[in-house]
Amino acid sequence: MAERATRAPDYLSKRWLAEHLTEERRSADLLSEVREAIFGAQDGVTSILTVVITVATATSQQYAVLVAGIAAALAEVISMGAGEYMSSRSQREIFLAQIEKERQEVADRPGESQAEVAYMLEQEGLPEASAKRAAAEIASEPNVLLKTMVEKELGIAVEEGHSPLQGALVLALTFAVASLVPISPFFFFPVPTALVIAVTFSAVVMFFLGVAKSRLTGRNPVRSGLEIVGLVLAATVGGWIFGSLLPHALGLAGVGS
Repeated sequence: MAERATRAPDYLSKRWLAEHLTEERRSADLLSEVREAIFGAQDGVTSILTVVITVATATSQQYAVLVAGIAAALAEVISMGAGEYMSSRSQREIFLAQIEKERQEVADRPGESQAEVAYMLEQEGLPEASAKRAAAEIASEPNVLLKTMVEKELGIAVEEGHSPLQGALVLALTFAVASLVPISPFFFFPVPTALVIAVTFSAVVMFFLGVAKSRLTGRNPVRSGLEIVGLVLAATVGGWIFGSLLPHALGLAGVGS
């Protein structure tokens, strides 16, 4: 009886491979945006918490705390968003200049480029003869040679990822939302009560942020959450110390009510 033909594995299909690689690249881009969102949320809570605790400790005035907290949040949203946009754009412009330099090398000195690829492949573990054969095959297509040079020598991708504006908006938006965590209690409660609620609320939010981050990193969720809660405690202590010392320092400087 003839043997039943076995179905070819999915990974032998070019269509499956194309879809699989596209999905993995999309996931990598998404993780980059998640990283920016986590950074924005983390900074939004801790930095604004430091501000409101400092002002609340120094003045005990609800109005002063709200003005300082909102002003600091607005300044940080604009500063971080603009900074992220300009740094990402500048980085990509530098990358493009480096890619163009490698493109010129491939066009003018293909033998040198091929030798560099062979050396890098050998450094990664291929036998010398195999590395030279692979480099020769890669060098037969200039575009493939260029991409290999750029990715292996410079550690950057020829294709552009998500736009600088997208990353800046994600960072600014998450910071703005997160800054409401330490500020919001001061809208509804007296300063002493609002201080306790702000610290507690910030610690809870940051703990769950750390737990959520652990799902991406594979770390222990409780440990990841407690590490970020440590930032809240540091912000609390720092704000209290500066808030306690600031009136005395300003008084010595002749500044005061």
